[in-house]
Amino acid sequence: MWLEILLASVLGFVIYWFVSKDKEETLLLGDGWWGPGSRPAAAEDESIRPFKVETSDEEINEDLDSALTPKPVPRPWLRAGIRRDGCGRQGWGDGSKSRARKDLHQRIEKFRLTPPLEDSRFHYGFNSNYLKKIISYWRNTFDWRKQVEVLNKYPHFKTKIEGLDIHFIHVKPPQLPSGRTAKPLLMVHGWPGCFYEFYKIIPLLTDPKNHGLSDEHVFEVICPSIPGYGFSEASSKKGFNSVATARIFYKLMLRLGFQEFYLQGGDWGSLICTNMAQLVPSHVKGLHLNMALVLRNVYTLTVLLGRRLGRLFGYTERDLELLYPFKKTFYTLMRESGYMHIQSTKPDTVGCALNDSPVGLAAYILEKFSTWTNEEFRDLEDGGLERKFSLDELLTVIMLYWTTGTITSSQRFYKENLGQGVMANKHEAIKVHVPTGFAAFPSEVLHCPEKWVKNKYPKLISYSYMARGGHFAAFEEPELLAQDIRKFMGLLEQQ
Repeated sequence: MWLEILLASVLGFVIYWFVSKDKEETLLLGDGWWGPGSRPAAAEDESIRPFKVETSDEEINEDLDSALTPKPVPRPWLRAGIRRDGCGRQGWGDGSKSRARKDLHQRIEKFRLTPPLEDSRFHYGFNSNYLKKIISYWRNTFDWRKQVEVLNKYPHFKTKIEGLDIHFIHVKPPQLPSGRTAKPLLMVHGWPGCFYEFYKIIPLLTDPKNHGLSDEHVFEVICPSIPGYGFSEASSKKGFNSVATARIFYKLMLRLGFQEFYLQGGDWGSLICTNMAQLVPSHVKGLHLNMALVLRNVYTLTVLLGRRLGRLFGYTERDLELLYPFKKTFYTLMRESGYMHIQSTKPDTVGCALNDSPVGLAAYILEKFSTWTNEEFRDLEDGGLERKFSLDELLTVIMLYWTTGTITSSQRFYKENLGQGVMANKHEAIKVHVPTGFAAFPSEVLHCPEKWVKNKYPKLISYSYMARGGHFAAFEEPELLAQDIRKFMGLLEQQ
């Protein structure tokens, strides 16, 4: 009898294993309300409204204001001239233009910098000697009005979803080959980026023929701002995480008329797009990433066992080059994750300081554009910032955080997603069962071998070792990223 029970148990386990091993678990879609107060009884306004980044001549004088003063845009989370997060700076509401302009002028004029240590370059963070150059350019050369024109080169819109005003740009191809349709592609940014980092890659995707590329794959690109970033309204409530963002962006795509679509993301965009694929896999035709949050204890163990055993665990020679020496990789992770610890625990504290100082905000954000682009830039006096980006591009990113007052709300996204620990999130245990492509840029903060990615994304059909580039792939290497997206689409269509 005991033998029969044992055999039945073994048989039951085998059947369960075969049935469950290929089960495609999904996240519960759910619903939410993130606006102020309780959800109103009336149905939410689902209209899509044109939006424009604005400035005006009266706000721009011949010196500092030409660089630093934007015209206000209506934002419901600004009350009585004070931003809702309450961390210092006055809002840009009607009637406060002159006060805000004077206030910002004074903040720039009265900056206080600590001299850097001798020969420290960027090893202690942003070098204050180089920061003086940034400030001088910002005050005397940077033309905010011109950059506003650049921002408005693509159509902007807003729509209300789950109580929040969601901002996005929507770029349709100017022309399509006869009988062809454009592929809807949602591209999602991360921190400390914004929708603007996609501006150089958009024409390569929507108008490839006029940029020396084949028109075999033509895209219709949608780039939303994560709620709490830029022109997207921040949540009024605790708990707004990547899954809530994914659900909102899914609703956005439905509202735009897309039942099926493609996704692309890095940094937080990678997680948000992954969550979308976990929530509604039947609607996601393909997922392309340039970063993956797939670190597990078992992976750390395999790396710790040493380079000589790397092949045993499925690592290629290129993987070994990027992962070792492990001591260097470990210290890089420790050095580059300091910001994450404070933003995952007490984001409002550092937010108050950054939101009160445009110079401090610039140093805090631009240091990431230095080291995350290439860690060797720490050895340079200027952090290598102008090797990959122009000062106009970098200061436009800073202005989008400063003029909208969203540095604190953007940092809260870390608290909501990582505050209880990565493994506390249910989506971490759920695999992604949609066709996936991955671009591994060599200067990304942490290299993710194909074996790691494929464990999380079993339908990985494309994994590319990119020739160069770091964390801000679309901003730094738009041509390379566009080529890999197109390569992924070609492989996807062959299946």
